Amino acid sequence: MGKRKIGHIDGITPGAEFHRRLQVLRSNLHRDRVRGISWLDDEDGSEVADAIVLHGGYEDDHDDWTTIRYTGASPDTEKVKVDGVPRLLRSQSWEYQDNAALKRSYDRGHYIRVIRGWKGDARYSPIDCYRYDGLYEITDVRTAISKSPAPDGTPIEICQFDLRRLPDELQDPTSVERQISDLLEQREERPQEEQPEEDSETVGDVAEEESGEEAPEGERFPETRSAEVQRLVRDDAVIRNVKRLHDGECQACGLRLVGPGGKPYSEGAHIRPLGMPHKGPDVEPNVLCLCPNCHVRLDIGAIVIDDDWSIIVRAGAMGGNLRPKLKRHRKHKIHLDYIRYHREWWLGRDDPSEE
Repeated sequence: MGKRKIGHIDGITPGAEFHRRLQVLRSNLHRDRVRGISWLDDEDGSEVADAIVLHGGYEDDHDDWTTIRYTGASPDTEKVKVDGVPRLLRSQSWEYQDNAALKRSYDRGHYIRVIRGWKGDARYSPIDCYRYDGLYEITDVRTAISKSPAPDGTPIEICQFDLRRLPDELQDPTSVERQISDLLEQREERPQEEQPEEDSETVGDVAEEESGEEAPEGERFPETRSAEVQRLVRDDAVIRNVKRLHDGECQACGLRLVGPGGKPYSEGAHIRPLGMPHKGPDVEPNVLCLCPNCHVRLDIGAIVIDDDWSIIVRAGAMGGNLRPKLKRHRKHKIHLDYIRYHREWWLGRDDPSEE
């Protein structure tokens, strides 16, 4: 496991999940088992923040996946819990160690690791664990007024931070992937080699001469082309969790495919797709456990899901009857925001059978 530092920890990719905070600490993602803000010594010896945890924080917090509004920290003696939510007794201070470290990271442009727990926003929270969700930059800091006043009615000032997730293409890959990326970049920087003259020998000509025979008439070999692929390296723990909860059974049709070894096969389907133009998050509330056929049906809009979990068939398919309603698991909290996005996206388009 890589040492704790600013940025990604070597060997840990976004999407990696950890059962409890002790595992988060042992993985060097965070310095503490309880506190929300983690910090370390910068090169000049001053303390700078390297990570935060989102796990049922203050009422002034707001999580929208790509952007976060985060409330600073206070000593335990200066806050109480009301209905499970921390409530401040007095104003926060920028001099407090954790707040000063997070502000210093903003001043120096350091990226922050974000770890989400299961008590955070229901749209993005993992299932009974903690999940590393990548790097964020702090875009702004301010002193704000909390929604709730102090017990004596006076306004409470809070240290407030705005964070924005780095684009997927800028999320640092693992060490091995970084080496590959660097090699590709070096290759792109090299001047292009001169193209062969029109009358030069082709690979096919050389092959025929070496073999001493011509290829049979009508036989053609596929042309070989080189291409570069850019992808985001991400842990597949999110999909594994969802498939495990449903034991490989399709939530849409009930099919459970089993291989010769008795291991079930299913696929994790994102309701709001990842990437452009949808920008869906890779989180459990946005993933379904489906068979390959129903995965395709969902992806092409042949089926959409209503708010009461009814499955709406927009284009038929031979074989495989769908359930009237999507099967759900009490621990797998699918969020209606993603269901509505998928439905509204496809209902505003042509008949999927014509796609």
